Amino acid sequence: MSELTLLLIRLAFLALLWFFVIAAVGVIRTDLFGSRTTTAAPARKAPKPVKPAAKPKKGEPRQMVVIGGPLEGTTITLSETPITIGRANDATLVVSDDYASSRHARLFPQDGQWIVEDLGSTNGTYLDRSKVTRPTPVPLGVPIRIGKTVIELRK
Repeated sequence: MSELTLLLIRLAFLALLWFFVIAAVGVIRTDLFGSRTTTAAPARKAPKPVKPAAKPKKGEPRQMVVIGGPLEGTTITLSETPITIGRANDATLVVSDDYASSRHARLFPQDGQWIVEDLGSTNGTYLDRSKVTRPTPVPLGVPIRIGKTVIELRK
């Protein structure tokens, strides 16, 4: 091989190596700090009056129960506030699981039902045995799996 060909191969290998290093750092940063979203700030409106929390209707879930994993037995009463799940200290349900991301998933009420949404986690969120790829309604008693933690909505 000529000297020039060997030099080009070395440079290509070095560039590929740096690409992988930068990609790995990006994944670690996203896992630790969450993904960065840039949206235009909405126009400020007058604050709306706060409504009292509505009572759940018959058949609607009233609590979220951890049925598997290190936090088994933990119960969170459902209200109109979204629930975030992940390793971050500011999450509503903080899971110390190597398979969970910092901001792994969220549950939120919409049109009388609870919706689960994966927040771009590395290992995914599963509703029963199906991977959640978009916001999905959660029926009562159907398990949600985030790493080793299993959650269920109950009356």
